[in-house]
Amino acid sequence: MKQNTALKRTSVLFITQAAVIAALYVVLSMLSELLGLCSGVIQCRISEALTILPAFFASAIPGLYVGCLLTNLISSATIWDIIFGPVATLIGALVTYLIGRAVRSKALPKKDDATATDNISALRIVILTIMFALPPIIANALIIPPVLKFGIGLDDAFWFIVVTVTAGEIIACGIFGGILLASLLRNRATRSLLFNNDKKKGIA
Repeated sequence: MKQNTALKRTSVLFITQAAVIAALYVVLSMLSELLGLCSGVIQCRISEALTILPAFFASAIPGLYVGCLLTNLISSATIWDIIFGPVATLIGALVTYLIGRAVRSKALPKKDDATATDNISALRIVILTIMFALPPIIANALIIPPVLKFGIGLDDAFWFIVVTVTAGEIIACGIFGGILLASLLRNRATRSLLFNNDKKKGIA
């Protein structure tokens, strides 16, 4: 009975986390749209910073996928964007999750180190950001340019689209994602959340 109750609580937590991440993705994507960061070859969604979350939360995988899907559905995206955009996000999230699962025990400070959250080096954060951000950057760089060029029919040269999409992902996933990662690891409250989530197998 207790096991069933614990399982239900874990399921509710997983769904709640996924829903919150999806909602955040949509809101941040709409903000990016308002700022003119997601038109034509310019593809820099602030919401892509959330792509580092699968390294710590398995719930971020469906959360990011649903968030991207909803964003494309409610925006002026074409059918090709609606199909392949979420797929690129899903692939990136899955690989980031696998990388996070392999390295997070070494990446995070000891739980019993009271000052650990204040002593995480900038170099460690940069390395982790690169590891966690590369999958969504590569996935989008490979999938989105062909969609924009051949699916939507943009007139720009293919190589130019590849460069702009990749640059936008580097900014969103690498820079904004790195800022988010640093904030999570250096704040004691969010650091504790990551530990508790791992303990409850929310990121197993």
